[in-house]
Amino acid sequence: MDLVTLVLFVLGLVLLVGGADLLVRGASKLALSVGLSPLIVGLTVVAFGTSTPEMAVSVQSAYAGQADLAFGNVVGSNIFNVLFILGVSALIAPLVVSRQLIRLDVPIMVGVSALTFVLALDGRISRIEGAVLFAGIVAYTVWLVRMGRRQGREAASMAAANGEAAEAPPPRTAQALALQFGLIAAGLAMLVVGSTWLVDGAIAMARAFGMSELVIGLTIVAAGTSLPEVAASVVATIRGERDIAVGNVVGSNIYNILAVLGLSSIVSPAGLGVSEGAASFDTLVMLAVAVACLPTFVTGFEIARWEGAVFLGYYVAYVSYLVLHASDHALLPDYTTALVYFALPLTAVTLAVVTARELRRRRLIGPA
Repeated sequence: MDLVTLVLFVLGLVLLVGGADLLVRGASKLALSVGLSPLIVGLTVVAFGTSTPEMAVSVQSAYAGQADLAFGNVVGSNIFNVLFILGVSALIAPLVVSRQLIRLDVPIMVGVSALTFVLALDGRISRIEGAVLFAGIVAYTVWLVRMGRRQGREAASMAAANGEAAEAPPPRTAQALALQFGLIAAGLAMLVVGSTWLVDGAIAMARAFGMSELVIGLTIVAAGTSLPEVAASVVATIRGERDIAVGNVVGSNIYNILAVLGLSSIVSPAGLGVSEGAASFDTLVMLAVAVACLPTFVTGFEIARWEGAVFLGYYVAYVSYLVLHASDHALLPDYTTALVYFALPLTAVTLAVVTARELRRRRLIGPA
């Protein structure tokens, strides 16, 4: 690695942290100004904005005929978002999960992940299927905004009926809105530039070691293009905006599938080809990770530190498997056996027991 690459790498990290702080500040102020909850802003403005690098990389790769890189970036980013970002954020501070996420947005994330698995089974996501996916993000966004505005009005009405003074939003002047959008735009620009510098250097090193496009897409590019989500969620957690931290991850995963994968399939000359390995393994891992959010989120409506540690451990295990598989290492059979027949079943049983106990406890004490 030469000196220029190292300097750009360090500057990229600085831009990521600074951009994330500006983005979270602007998004939280915008939520108050327009009457939307921080959760809705996290699911839309922050999530869609921090997914800009995924959109740029996957669409460009699809148009250039690098289907493995385009598809691997989306799938790998979604796995990274849940296991790594939520894991790290929960280790910093337990994350309180909104009931809306559990009842609506996480099931939508699971649903679109399952749809991706089904669409990829025939080895290609056609342009028509991509158009259907892209139409889904439009419908989802419109529904979220309308629901957020309605919830804001209902909260104000309930406060008035109870004789309580609703929290007055900051003045919605043209100057205030311009400043908030300016903070968001500046933060996004810094995130995109910073992540680009980091990803470029990482890809160069990975190719020097002979890694395939699919593995690079699933690991280096996926993690690199998700660095804005990392920075935004971690900074939001530190600043106490935990709805933004969790909503950013769930919203980004939905956006990656519906918008990024949908548009990539549309611009690809013959639809987006999906390799057999990605369709039968990596997409299934993405679906399993999305499903794992349900019992984790339901237990106490939070992600505890120990659950964050489990998420983070599984991301390390997943990346280790990819590296061993790419290098055809002699340890791969033993590692796969331990992962499939011991670690995964043990975790599934643990989650099932914890969830059952939580649901039984709630039935005994009644609704809160």
